[in-house]
Amino acid sequence: MQWHQVLGFVVAVTPLTLIPGTSFTLVTQRVIAGSRSDGVRAALGSACGLLVHATFAAIGLSALVMSSAEALTVVKFLGGIYLIWLGVTTWCSTRRGVEPTTRRRWRLPWARLGGFGQGLWSNVLNPKAGSVYLTLVPQSLTLSRPIAPQIAMLEIAHVTVVLVWLLFWTSVVAAARAAIDTPRFRRGMSRLAGAVLVALGVRTATAR
Repeated sequence: MQWHQVLGFVVAVTPLTLIPGTSFTLVTQRVIAGSRSDGVRAALGSACGLLVHATFAAIGLSALVMSSAEALTVVKFLGGIYLIWLGVTTWCSTRRGVEPTTRRRWRLPWARLGGFGQGLWSNVLNPKAGSVYLTLVPQSLTLSRPIAPQIAMLEIAHVTVVLVWLLFWTSVVAAARAAIDTPRFRRGMSRLAGAVLVALGVRTATAR
């Protein structure tokens, strides 16, 4: 693989990364409701979710899921339900004045992971994250060479772009919170993040 192939992939994937979506919203919510370190953990979880998709792509599972209408429907539905659950619990937490991850009732098995677990599973269950490795990645591969090392190189580039953007946004939100740190501001932003997560969940679950 030549350097210009990696550069071309970075140029193609950067605009997709900058578009506000699930990871962007989760990082915002975690920083507003918790702290800057919570946002960092959510960003790291999102990056690890991309590693899962890259692994699936390397062994061909992503292609299998995307080619099967039934399997893709299941992934979309699970991803949508998970985002809706996150959005609803985020919204409800503003009424109780506590974080949804601190509740013992209705806790998912990975809830103890906090922001990291939320970032991880939101990307693992996101078909659009997996589609990157079925659309953009193949265009950057040299088929005459081993595929797995090339996918690994592109994945490193992808994770770097995602982490740089999310960590930058984490710092921006943390600075804004420090300047306007009032209960009303936190409640408003948490409710907004909850509503966006629900909307993203509905869109994911109903996407065709």
